[in-house]
Amino acid sequence: MVRHDTFTISRHLDASPDEVFTAFADTTVRRRWFRLPGHAASYEHDFRVGGGETARSTYTGLDTAPERLEYRSRYIDIARIHRIVYGYEAIVDDELRWTSLVTVQLDAETDGTRLHWTEQAAFVAYTGDGSTDLAHLRGASVLRLNGLDAVLRPGPPRRPAVDMRTGSRD
Repeated sequence: MVRHDTFTISRHLDASPDEVFTAFADTTVRRRWFRLPGHAASYEHDFRVGGGETARSTYTGLDTAPERLEYRSRYIDIARIHRIVYGYEAIVDDELRWTSLVTVQLDAETDGTRLHWTEQAAFVAYTGDGSTDLAHLRGASVLRLNGLDAVLRPGPPRRPAVDMRTGSRD
């Protein structure tokens, strides 16, 4: 059986559509907010129609065996500062778990950007009856967008570190 689910996340970002688009397109910026959990990670990104992204890592949870994670995407449509459409596969221990079509829409607002993230997922291998898989996927997407928001939001000035031996600031 294949389980199909769709969800949309909408949020305001305190950055222009151009800045948000750049956070998706620029590999250096994207790496600051997009990553797989775990260690021994590898990452490739080619932001163009027909290009895509590949990420791999090994994740070990509490009291669980390590899992090999792999993410493979392909960009289908890119409309500068307005829309990004891509499809991706999520693979765990060499088994395809789900594939998704994602549409990211960026709408200018007076004080930033309204981002709409719509994901249409087809779970081909799921946990138990599959009822928790959508919540897991949606939660991971929310965390990823939290990372995007943090990268775009200018933070407070960083306080210099204190050398614990001398008490001086660097």
